[in-house]
Amino acid sequence: MKILKRKLIKEGLFKELKMRRYFEKPCERRKRKQKESLKKARKEASRLRKNPFM
Repeated sequence: MKILKRKLIKEGLFKELKMRRYFEKPCERRKRKQKESLKKARKEASRLRKNPFM
């Protein structure tokens, strides 16, 4: 059971189910995706600043 749960979390299934629980307007979806991509880019830039050889 733990292995299955770990795999589902890793694949992002729980996150997707949580997101689909309520209707999300298209404009809200775009804003959320843009926010997520900005967060991802900042995280990557931070990681590269800490260790530029990666």
